Amino acid sequence: MTTIRGAAAITGAASGIGRALAIELAQRGCDLALADRDEGGLKALVAEIGTTRKVSLHRVDVGEAGDIAQFASEAIAAHPALGIVVNNAGVALMGTFEEIDQVQMDWLFDINFWGVVHGTRAFLPHLKTMGEAHIVNLSSIFGIIAPPGQSAYAAAKFAVRGFSESVRHELSVAGSPVKLSVVHPGGIATAIARNARTGVGVTDNARRAQSIERFENAAKTSPKDAALRIIRGIERNEPRILIGNDARFMDLLQRFRPGTYWAPLQRRLEKMAKGT
Repeated sequence: MTTIRGAAAITGAASGIGRALAIELAQRGCDLALADRDEGGLKALVAEIGTTRKVSLHRVDVGEAGDIAQFASEAIAAHPALGIVVNNAGVALMGTFEEIDQVQMDWLFDINFWGVVHGTRAFLPHLKTMGEAHIVNLSSIFGIIAPPGQSAYAAAKFAVRGFSESVRHELSVAGSPVKLSVVHPGGIATAIARNARTGVGVTDNARRAQSIERFENAAKTSPKDAALRIIRGIERNEPRILIGNDARFMDLLQRFRPGTYWAPLQRRLEKMAKGT
């Protein structure tokens, strides 16, 4: 069991799952080091949390390794008891592989994969000095299954999963006090689809609108419920945290049909998007 105490560092804290995690952890007695590019969103979050906890704000672009290193240094200095790190920040990119260019794919990987790697590297030396500590790396259900139109996103989230599982095994073999969980959310009711970039080769604006609508119809889990599930996973030292019935279904489906899951999954997703 990992005890929720001390302080937690969270990237992508201004909205979505990161914001909900900050609120829930504060209610459980955690001080917070909150990182995001959206400084206005961070300030609004602090106003909601109030003055009962010590909170430090950090403008961080997780696509920049230097920003993450500075964040870790400042967060540890402000919160010496920091024992939880949540590498949560992420972005989306709409389009098939042929519709996105290499610059766009690099942009997504810098945030969704390298941001996780750099965050883990920057905080790990400090976490190893703690009696107990926990790293939480956000992958996705698209780190378990890979639908069409998500080649860049799925590749990065599969990479987060592989990286996290290997590091977790290394920590275990070394007898480290640091535990590591990788999180695979299904559809969470956040603005990630609306904020997604569009591939340079995508010329159909109607397809973008349809994709957003389908995502929002299918995204049934609230950020708060996702945060509560992650916290429970931290407390129980769960190596893999699946969030939502949709994620659990997709995980089971790909186990039974690892090479042919897409056809039945596509039918299921179409029904979910229609609310049937």
